[in-house]
Amino acid sequence: MVNPLTVSGVEIIPLRDAVGPMGESIRRPLSELFPGSSPEQWARLRNEVPEVFADDGSWLLHFHCFVLRVPSGPTVLVDTGIGPEGSPAASWAPVPGDLVAALDAVTLAPDDIDTVVLTHLHSDHAGGAVVGGEPVFGNARHLVQSTELDWLQGALLDEVVEPLRRNGLLDAIDGPARLAPDVLIMPTPGHTPGHQSVVVGDDRVVVSGDVVLHPVQMIDPAVHYVYDEDPETAAVTRAELLGRLRHGGGVLAAPHLPVPFVTPKDVWTTPIG
Repeated sequence: MVNPLTVSGVEIIPLRDAVGPMGESIRRPLSELFPGSSPEQWARLRNEVPEVFADDGSWLLHFHCFVLRVPSGPTVLVDTGIGPEGSPAASWAPVPGDLVAALDAVTLAPDDIDTVVLTHLHSDHAGGAVVGGEPVFGNARHLVQSTELDWLQGALLDEVVEPLRRNGLLDAIDGPARLAPDVLIMPTPGHTPGHQSVVVGDDRVVVSGDVVLHPVQMIDPAVHYVYDEDPETAAVTRAELLGRLRHGGGVLAAPHLPVPFVTPKDVWTTPIG
């Protein structure tokens, strides 16, 4: 277990939901998943970061969620993971996820969560919000950007968004939203239209969702991801975010990196905790 960080009194706790490769139906060579990457970058990463490669050389994803314990404020969960065996992520992700057990390990139950921030509406980030048609975090406001809701179609709309809406647990927000004096939701579009991240302190920690998916994008933020909705906007967002963190010595909390906290100032290789 990685140690939590405490910033401006806010405790940021990483929770490991799952580790595994993409399902065979969508598994692709890394050079295809990340257009613009180079053989030299992959050779470097195989040497420096072997834990992001499966035995067959494919991408071994790590799935992290994050809890923020705010003094005299809400207990915030950022993303809900891949969900159970029948979740919308089951076609490609290593379900079932372990989020509820990971919460229990830090003495939290689903009903203890006051606010859920969904960075975006992809199945590996929102698939654990609803199980069997019922919200898992029944006392929590679930915050999603309006532009994300307007864009969404398909299974996640029916299986996650609509149950949350029926139970009065879904709040659409437009732009930045402050959860506490030192906790701010900020739009970070590109991967999806309404993608958002959570900033703690003055860029001291950013829980970034899928702004950065793989260490190759910390070597070169211009490297795209094939499943970005708007790759050019995603690259601009990524470069700006990493630039701010490198300038100020801030920490990136990224769900799919092999360690949940990294310091972009030191490229990507120095884990925290």
